[in-house]
Amino acid sequence: MKITQLETFYVKPRWVFLKVDTDADIAGWGEPVVEGWSHTTAAAVEEMGRYLIGKDPRRIEHHWQTLYRSAFYRGGPVLTSALSGIEQALWDIKGKALGVPVYELLGGATRDRIRMYGHVHGETWGDYAESGRTNLERGFTAVKISPFRAVRFVETPAFVEQVVELFASLREAAGQAMDIGVDCHGRLSPAMAIRLAEALAPYAPMFLEEPCLPENVDAMVTVARSTSIPIATGERLFTKWGFREVLEKQAAAILQPDVSHAGGIYECRKIAAMAEVYYAALAPHCPLGPIALAACIQLDACIPNFLCQEHVTLGEGYLAEPFELKDGYVPVPTAPGLGIEVDEEAVREKRYDGNWENPRLQHEDGSHADW
Repeated sequence: MKITQLETFYVKPRWVFLKVDTDADIAGWGEPVVEGWSHTTAAAVEEMGRYLIGKDPRRIEHHWQTLYRSAFYRGGPVLTSALSGIEQALWDIKGKALGVPVYELLGGATRDRIRMYGHVHGETWGDYAESGRTNLERGFTAVKISPFRAVRFVETPAFVEQVVELFASLREAAGQAMDIGVDCHGRLSPAMAIRLAEALAPYAPMFLEEPCLPENVDAMVTVARSTSIPIATGERLFTKWGFREVLEKQAAAILQPDVSHAGGIYECRKIAAMAEVYYAALAPHCPLGPIALAACIQLDACIPNFLCQEHVTLGEGYLAEPFELKDGYVPVPTAPGLGIEVDEEAVREKRYDGNWENPRLQHEDGSHADW
């Protein structure tokens, strides 16, 4: 079996899909994208394709090592995301060729269903409470909120009170049986993260996600040691090497590698094994499309330290059979490869120019704020 073609598709709202064709009439799908850098990532896929054309797609680890290590400048979001999407597609091909789901090739299933978590949105406290109730009615046992935008290095007591009041209203609406994570999006300074964690602790958040930026692991350690709330991070970390220091210094209790950014399915399986040594859980990051979600679910199915799965779509309009949510869970798929059938005709119809950009936030004084 030989790889014959790699084709990328820009798909709204901000996704890039990849189809890898072979001479055995088996195609695999992946999702290689850096949000806001779609064209750049697709170009990296094309450049990696020069090596892959004519190669056996089943030698996944060999190709991963070659593409990662043959570059003098390794890693980073663009190169690793391009490699991640390619890797997903190769696993899809191999699973289809053997007639088994990917997780069967990685040790087999450790669970029967995958716990999903929803997102709570709103402009007011009432909106958040109503969104929380809606998620509860849909069967979710866990949700996540991102309750603020631009944040100064040191914020006012009113800022903290507003966030706490919002979280408290959601907790009251959802009750104690709902896990509620807080996504800080790296927008807080360590000092503000500590102050906010102290105020939120009585309401028992499931985790604080990226309470500060992950570049300075020691700063994250300071935050983690200041609170009983589990710290989560990982969406901006790449490969097993990016997670090493976080684990060794116990800067986080929950790792959130993104299967479309961190190196692909098998690389995230290795990260999960590293986390297991430190009694850390995985809650894979996935604000992307249905192919990325399918790759995450294959990972979730076979690791012992899985917590819950982020998602923004179940594949409606892109998959022949979207994932089915029941009581807040998705059954472990049994179809071969990634367990999905991409509706290629729909994908081709919904292509766009790929020109999505990250929001740019500003403080009141006009200075730039972290998004």
